[in-house]
Amino acid sequence: MVLLFASCNDSKKGVSYAIKNNNFKKDTIHPGKKLMETYCYACHDATTSEDKRLAPPMIAIKRRYIFKDTSKEEFITDMQNWIKNPTEKEAKMFGAVRRFGVMQKLPYPDDVIEQIADYMYDYEIEQPEWFEEHYNQMGGNRSKGN
Repeated sequence: MVLLFASCNDSKKGVSYAIKNNNFKKDTIHPGKKLMETYCYACHDATTSEDKRLAPPMIAIKRRYIFKDTSKEEFITDMQNWIKNPTEKEAKMFGAVRRFGVMQKLPYPDDVIEQIADYMYDYEIEQPEWFEEHYNQMGGNRSKGN
């Protein structure tokens, strides 16, 4: 029942996006968007206030892992490696690890992670109102404290 209400609550997030590849019809919602909301938003939701967060928002992950020379394949591989075996040694978000700890290992199928990462790489994702100021204070992608 809770899942039913939670998915009804996501109706405002059902914005259509034009897809850049030929796998989806124009104006179809990318499957990675719904997978991200389902699998990731319990901890990484952009609407959770900064003081009540369990983990950084997905936009922080995107900005910390994707640089101008990062290919989609590299990003997908990085996401799969992190989700399958998160360790403090392999962390790229040092400030998040200090604040929240290392996330637990998650048994998500490769195709789920790939769809989520594919969506994250190609599309703008929701960000909290406070995020841009926080990101700039932390030095953006140049900072290890992000």
